[in-house]
Amino acid sequence: MKILLVTGGAGFIGANFVHYWLATYPQDKVIVLDALTYAGNIESLSPIKDNKNYTFCHGNICDTQLVEGLIEKYKVNTIVHFAAESHVDRSIEGPDAFIETNIIGTHSLLKAAKKLWIDEPKAKGESPLEHRFHHVSTDEVYGDLGPQDPAFTENTQYAPSSPYSASKAASDHLVRAYHHTYGLETTTSNCSNNYGSYHFPEKLIPLVLTNILFDKALPIYGNGKQIRDWLYVTDHARGIDLVLQKGRLGECYNIGGINEWANIDIVNLICELMNEQFSNNPELSKKYPQATKAIDGKSQELITYVTDRAGHDQRYAINPTKSNEELGYKPQESFETGIRKTIEWYLNSQDWWMPLTKGSK
Repeated sequence: MKILLVTGGAGFIGANFVHYWLATYPQDKVIVLDALTYAGNIESLSPIKDNKNYTFCHGNICDTQLVEGLIEKYKVNTIVHFAAESHVDRSIEGPDAFIETNIIGTHSLLKAAKKLWIDEPKAKGESPLEHRFHHVSTDEVYGDLGPQDPAFTENTQYAPSSPYSASKAASDHLVRAYHHTYGLETTTSNCSNNYGSYHFPEKLIPLVLTNILFDKALPIYGNGKQIRDWLYVTDHARGIDLVLQKGRLGECYNIGGINEWANIDIVNLICELMNEQFSNNPELSKKYPQATKAIDGKSQELITYVTDRAGHDQRYAINPTKSNEELGYKPQESFETGIRKTIEWYLNSQDWWMPLTKGSK
């Protein structure tokens, strides 16, 4: 039986992972540690609040003593580390929080894991405890790709270009160092852009969805032709599950959606699908009366081009061949099926996302 400490488990990807894990492995125990900053939402975990195998702890990963206490109290044998500051725009405006959480916070977790799983058993003349430290990273650590460049592999040289991606790259290196230097049993995964339920509304896809519902402008950076590889969040959870089951210790695995889209094309597709939703379901016009463009089938008229952000990478793409061959990983959702599920979730989950927009769209 696994006893998991999931950091950042009230965030977007973390919460989806927790839901996935408890549904897939109901005998396992999951302890969530989350500081509940702006992107952490305890309501994302409300569907499992009565699950006897779920425990929530409000706290910061930088508090090493707290982490040690949780590992010891619950006999944690697996850490899945999602907790991170992740919004590039915020990292440009205020990088300090990214250094604190993504680098110092990761080191705090590594120190606690090493102490409880390796050092203390050795001091008693015992073998290290069975354990795994899985670190969740991003494709952004690899930098930028040209239009014809091959997709990132696990051997691509790191070349981060924002304070966010630089902080994640540093945390990746720390995890690798703790494996090679101290023998901590680690794995790392680098993923594409995720989308799906419980996604904080400042990110592209939920921002577009919620803005359409209030006839708010849909801001497009520059020409909108920046390309990203998109991964449905539950496919990401499945990928991490496979890494935990089959991944080689000390190795990194790319988890991608095999699904490249230009930002402007995604926005146009969402507009089309939202127009379709309002056309096929008259009740939506009553539920969202401010969505006049969608009601009229003209959501695209909300698209607005804005000044590009500083250092905006033009293309990310992941090659998941290693994960496919070693782990049997393959995304189950196409972008069309995943984006439809995402739209339906947001249309039916106003109580979750509306407080995050402060009702002032």
